[in-house]
Amino acid sequence: MAFQVSHDASASALGYLYQAKWALLELFRGSSERPDGAISLELHDDVAWEVANRPVDLLQTKLHQRSTRTLGDRDDDLWRTIRSWMDTHDPGDAEGPWLTLVTTQHAREGSAAAALRSPSRDPGVALRRLETAAAESKSEKTAEARARFLELSAGERATFVQRMRVVDGTLGIDDLDAAVRKWLLFTLPSGEGAQATFMEQLWAWWYDQVVEMLQKRRTSVSVGMVHRRVEQIRDDYAADRLPTLVERSDWQAAQQEGGVDYSERFFVHQLRWVNLGRRELEKAMMDYYRAYNQAVAWADNDLIGLDELARYQADLVDEWERLFARMVRRLPADASEQERQDAGEELLWQVLDSVTVRIRDQYDQVFFHRGQHHCLADEARVGWHPEFLQRVQDLTIGTVRA
Repeated sequence: MAFQVSHDASASALGYLYQAKWALLELFRGSSERPDGAISLELHDDVAWEVANRPVDLLQTKLHQRSTRTLGDRDDDLWRTIRSWMDTHDPGDAEGPWLTLVTTQHAREGSAAAALRSPSRDPGVALRRLETAAAESKSEKTAEARARFLELSAGERATFVQRMRVVDGTLGIDDLDAAVRKWLLFTLPSGEGAQATFMEQLWAWWYDQVVEMLQKRRTSVSVGMVHRRVEQIRDDYAADRLPTLVERSDWQAAQQEGGVDYSERFFVHQLRWVNLGRRELEKAMMDYYRAYNQAVAWADNDLIGLDELARYQADLVDEWERLFARMVRRLPADASEQERQDAGEELLWQVLDSVTVRIRDQYDQVFFHRGQHHCLADEARVGWHPEFLQRVQDLTIGTVRA
């Protein structure tokens, strides 16, 4: 990855982040020209377009934060890029891929880079300017690249430069989010909150793909793949659906940070009263965390109203009341504590394993159904043990019963 020279590690991190974010924008921008194409990262070059598994455009991305310098014929960026292309591909291959320099700098007027800009691209002029710069520059930093360029035959240099392109004055890193969002203007759901969560989901998915590519578990991401993902996210914002915004990985991250301890919450005590094991308790805590934070995220982003959530919870309570009343009626008056615990556990699984009430018709994520019951159990609006209400009251006044 090429970027402005700095000993500050943050510059390197920003350069890689820019490369990753710019690649997604490039996928959208180039999708009409290359509908069967795919983008790769750090495989053929910083970024590369592939068609039929063959690289057709190699892109070097260069980020310059707050720089007012223009890109000239003797600049390090230009010759580092040329050296990189000579290292990885045959300069004299007339059938080789396009070689594209993408930079936030502006090409200096009268420079080779300026002659390689579209739509007035003139490779012949660019070649003469590069040959002059290679011969006359005294820079030690670019000496190797310039020497190798001049060692090419005249025909090889001409073919090499014929394949070069420059995209200058590109958007800075802070502008890429808005640029991607603009490409999705007619796909985004209505409402600022919904649009924000939509973009968060898309970027989260894209960063996962970036990691997969950098770890060589995936070679590229196709235009079709990104469009399908956009459609999948968009479907979750239909009137009868909702997007899942809190994943198992969020719970795992919260645990690692050490900020979540539900061991003494009412809903956990309620589960202990019907003899759930440690592993089952851990799963219940995860469902509670995800369901609670899921509802908060939906409400914060105006995806649901508090009245809709309240109606949903009231429906859950109504269904539970019917089953709880039947459980209590069927228990003999002299039922042992073990029999009461067994009946409570049977009720628990009957309720948690059957999604009879949904917050939206097409939202059937079981974790949310289970987690919302744990939220209600934490408020003692539902319970499992026949005497759960008295036990919760005992907890509130400090008379804890095992």
